[in-house]
Parts: sequence; structure tokens; C-alpha cells
Amino acid sequence: MLLDKNYEESSPRVVIIGTGAGGLACGISLKHKLGFRNFTIYEKADEVGGTWRGCSSDVDMAFFSLSTDLRNWKESHGSQQDIWEYWISLAKKYGLYPYIVFNHMVTSAEWDNDTQLYNIVTKNTLTGEKSTTTAHILISAIGILETPRYASIPGLNAFKGAMFHSARWDKTVELKGKRGGVVGNGASATQFVPIISEDPSVEVLQFCRTPHWVLPSIRKTYSPLWCRLVSIFPLLKLLSRYAVFFKSELMYGTVFANPIFRGLITKLLTKYITNTAPKEYHDKLVPKYTLGCKRVIFDTNYLAGLHRPNLDLNWDGIDTIVEDGILTKTGQHIPLDVLIFATGYAADYYPFPIKGNTEKTIQEYYEEQKGPKAYRGTTVPGFPNFFLISGPNTATGHTSAIYTTEVQINYIMQLIQPILERKVLSLEVSVEATDEYNEKLHSQLSKSVFTQCLSWYRIGGTGKVTNAFPSSATVFWLWLRRPDWYHYWGVGADKWLKEQRLRQRRRPVLRLLFLGVLVLAAYGFHTLNVKLLRKGWNLAKNSTDI
Repeated sequence: MLLDKNYEESSPRVVIIGTGAGGLACGISLKHKLGFRNFTIYEKADEVGGTWRGCSSDVDMAFFSLSTDLRNWKESHGSQQDIWEYWISLAKKYGLYPYIVFNHMVTSAEWDNDTQLYNIVTKNTLTGEKSTTTAHILISAIGILETPRYASIPGLNAFKGAMFHSARWDKTVELKGKRGGVVGNGASATQFVPIISEDPSVEVLQFCRTPHWVLPSIRKTYSPLWCRLVSIFPLLKLLSRYAVFFKSELMYGTVFANPIFRGLITKLLTKYITNTAPKEYHDKLVPKYTLGCKRVIFDTNYLAGLHRPNLDLNWDGIDTIVEDGILTKTGQHIPLDVLIFATGYAADYYPFPIKGNTEKTIQEYYEEQKGPKAYRGTTVPGFPNFFLISGPNTATGHTSAIYTTEVQINYIMQLIQPILERKVLSLEVSVEATDEYNEKLHSQLSKSVFTQCLSWYRIGGTGKVTNAFPSSATVFWLWLRRPDWYHYWGVGADKWLKEQRLRQRRRPVLRLLFLGVLVLAAYGFHTLNVKLLRKGWNLAKNSTDI
């Protein structure tokens, strides 16, 4: 298909779904890197923030922030309020609010081959009213922590008290003087359980299934002197970021990639858990599985909090949820006023239908492939001009999600630039490239620590690893630093792709030529130095002889 003059002169439109870190960073890149302004971000809530409105960071804020917007943080790890205010400030700084439609969720999208557009349906979350719009490019920034997952427990809807998921915290529920049950003991629970149990009038019973490896807290408050130095020498912010990056890479090398170091760290963590937690829980709290195959958790006063008289753990297993509480598998009936689920997210499920050019939805494609699958976690065959931020196999257990998001966005910007410049109509990754990439990916994952236990990284906890990336953050950047144009095809893209592939073929040759020039220059410099040294030696010798 050839591009007509009217198409080349028309303005394309981009729709981004979600104003979490990915959606906002994408809007910033469109506006200030590409100078593009015809985009809309749909957000189902009434403010920006995404998932980070309800949790804190377990990554140092020097690295859990955009590389373009480093801050002089007062603490190493931000609270949910700190993180939320940070993203609100960025939305204001970069003028994103006029581009955001709040209280509107995307409910479906379908690609039209004839118009080369996505037909998008949105719903007003306040009134329920539906409306339609179109976009040349659709970017999903809902992330993988979007849909809360409730445990499959009989009687889930029988409970008559207040009940909610920690990802959708109900602020109208008063816990003071109540008896609350917490189902789950993963990363979210270990953050909020120490907080809600601070009040001695709140009795907390935590229902646990599997222990987790808990690492000592690395959180700290920076001294006024350090904050003053950072304000005087802004370069310290960048140096701090690189320091955290290298520490996280070291963590990958010791915990995830090296069984010898992993064994040593396992012994140290076992000692930390038994030294910190009450003795009565030691046999339950120390995991039996390999360190790193589940998400590792940094202690936020959770283990020490277990000494509180108003906090108890129950490892009996839940048999049924009843009207006034829980019936355990040992037959014990435990009355409860409030029930809080901290049971994670449906990370292998795409929450609404998006159709490409094959009549399949994203979720149907995932199911056909026996789990979420994408090319470099970003593009999916059969879905032109559709891009995922935090797609399949992009999560890591050791580095910053903001870092991987920025890497992906940089990759996406390179892909959409020719579409925005009207040089092509649409681009789509090939089936062959996607299959080849995933074979390489899962070959590495099969030898990794991620296959050694039940975890949310895997389908159904024990199946295909669809969330974890098998290598370091450096490798993630190397794989996504630029597109391989041989892996893409498109409508109206033949001429442009031919040019890009020619440049891609020339790139190694130019590198070799550049390297050759450097070698020749170095050799010439060396030869000249040798000649000058000999000449100087001869002059010195002659003068000595005289």
C-alpha cells in the first residue's frame, strides 16, 4: 500500500492506557523527546499514579525514578505518598494533565485493516457512559500488577463483614477495635501488616501458606549534611543512581545467577530470620525452596512486628470462608470483623479485549501460546501499532521497574517514530522473530532459578515462566537498545524498512572501519613515538660523545 499525499500531511494520533509510571513516562517521551503532542492518556481513576498509589518501594529511590528527573530524596526508599507526589509533580512539570482523560477506562480496542486505525471503546467510571474514539497507535501501560487476584477459597462471597483486596484498599473501613484477618504473606502483606498492627486495639490474624526469604532492611534516612551536599553538587544524584544500579546487578550475580554465592546468602538469611522472628515461628518462616525463585522481600519491620501480642500467624490452611470468619483445615472456626486479601495479581491475564488483524484478542493469543508471549516484552504478532509496557517476561527480581520501563519506552519511541512522521502506515513484529526470541528466552529460563518453585512468575504457579526476565538489567538494555528491522514488516513500510535494513547492515562494517582507523592511528602514534625516542636517544648519545 502506497502512502498518499493526504495521509502524509494528516496528523496521527496515539492513545496510551494508564497513568502509572509507564503511561506518564511514555507521555513525557512523546512530548519532549519526539516533540509529538497529538496523544491522549486514559485513566480509570481520578488522579495519576497507577499501582504506586497503594504501596511503597523496595528499590532505592535514586533508581526508582526517571533518569531525567532525579531528586534529592530525604530517605533511601520512598513511601507510597512520596512516590505518588513524585509522579504528580512530573505530570505537572511536563504539562501532561491536558492530555489525560480521568475516570475513563478503555474497555476494548479493535484494529481496522482498511483504515489502519484502532477503534477504541472507553467507559466513564462514574456514570457508566460509553464512548468511542480512534488511534493510529495504541500503547498499553497498565503493567502486570493491574488485576487483583483473589484466592480460590470456597465461600468467598459468604463473608458478611468488610472485605477487600490490599490493591484496592477500602479507606472507609475502620480497623480500630476490630479483629482483622489477612490472607497472604507476600510482599504487600509484609508492608502493611506491621502498620495496621501498630495499633494495639487492632487484632491481626495472618493466614499464611508459604514462607518467603526476607532480607534485612536497607532503608535509611539521609542526614541533613548529605542532603545539603546533594543540593550543592547535583552530580551526586547521578552517582547515587549508578551506585544503586551496580548494587542491583551485583545482587543478580550473587542471588540469581551464582549457586555458590546463593548458598552462602541462604545461610545468612536463615540466621537473620531466626534471630529476628519469635522462636515459635522459626520452623514455619524459613523457606525450604531455593532463594530467588520467588520474589525476595526486604524486611519492613515485619519479622520484629511478629513479637506483638495482637499479631498472630496461622499456618493451618483455609478450608472455607463463612459468614463471620474463616474455618481452617484443622476444623478451627476463627471469627473476624474484616477480611483483607493480600494474594497478588493475575499477572498472566490481559483484563480487556484488544483485537488485532487476526480476529484474536490479546488474551486469546496468550492462551493459544500457553501463556503470555511477546517479542522483547513489547510487541505481539498480529497486533499492528500496538505496544506493551511491562509486557511478558520483563519483570526482574533484582532491579528497578522504572529502569526497565524507560528501556522499553526508548525502544517503542524508535518503532513509532516512522509512523508519527507518516513514513509508514503500520508496523508489526513477525511470528518467526517472536518465536525465535521466546525460544532463546525460555532456553535461558529453563536453566534459571525461576523454575525451582511455585511462584507468581509462572502460569498457575508451576507452569511456564511468563513474567521474569532471565538475565541482568544490562542484558535487558542490550536486547532493547535498538530495533532489529529484519524482525518487522508493515503496511506502506517496504521502502522505509529497506532503507533501515541497509543502514543496519552497514552498521557493523562502519564499526569495523572505525576500529580499523583507531588501530591505524594508534600504530602510527606508536611508530612516531618510537622514531622520536630513537632520534632523541641518538642526539643524546652524540652530545655525550662530543
